[in-house]
Amino acid sequence: MLVAQITDIHLGFDPQDPDELNRRRLDAVLAALVEMTPRPDLLLATGDLVEDGFDTISYERLRDVLADLPFPVHFALGNHDSRADFLAWFPEAETADGFVQYAIEDHPVRILVLDTLEEGRHGGAFCERRADWLRERLAEEPERPTIIALHHPPIETGLSWMTENPDADWVLRLWDVVAEADNVVAMLAGHLHRPVVTQWAGTTLAICPSTAPQVALDLDRIDPEAPDGRPMIIADAPWFGLHLWTGGGLVSHFDTAGGHNILATYGPQLQPLVRMLLDEKGRA
Repeated sequence: MLVAQITDIHLGFDPQDPDELNRRRLDAVLAALVEMTPRPDLLLATGDLVEDGFDTISYERLRDVLADLPFPVHFALGNHDSRADFLAWFPEAETADGFVQYAIEDHPVRILVLDTLEEGRHGGAFCERRADWLRERLAEEPERPTIIALHHPPIETGLSWMTENPDADWVLRLWDVVAEADNVVAMLAGHLHRPVVTQWAGTTLAICPSTAPQVALDLDRIDPEAPDGRPMIIADAPWFGLHLWTGGGLVSHFDTAGGHNILATYGPQLQPLVRMLLDEKGRA
């Protein structure tokens, strides 16, 4: 099973331009996913789908660009989204208690998608109703490997202006549910515009970088009263994630779209190396 992930698309950053930079970056990522072999079994789009959740034109454009993909697309919502406007354009999206939370079934690994949106707040949220839903879903199939997908990573990141309070109520509430479950093989998130991997609540948390421009890596303290000219947003190539279920665990890869400088190809000069490596693997 191969799960692709895109996140923080921010379509509509320039709402008057249908060919804006973020649309071109999204197109490059989708082209890379469609052209790869093997193709993903499904695509997770983990929030901040549009720049302004109340900009319905951007949701319409997003729906159009994703309509003809050769694999299903499943959504989580981020802090830039609006539930009502998202659901107006994606009425087929499943909900629970008014939140965009649902289970993706019919695969070797079950995926539970969480809604961490609190409209008007940049950081995450996870109330008791959402926690009860997650606890019940995890208890339904306690032996089945399960991935949790969400927008907001519930961690202190070291990025002083893009981080969560690890003692926030919603973080502690989510921790309690995840830590008590034995079937969560990984959590997949976005929001940070950077690739980050850590351990959290007894499982792996893999944070996918964005299709939109990235946040600069800077672990120095930031003073909100003293702008110091440091880089904040950088125009690296658009990223995506690929999460491979091997049968024994989930392996996460991150890559950029738009082409790479190829230094070697698989020809006769590399055939002996490939043979040796595969023979060695077979003898292990």
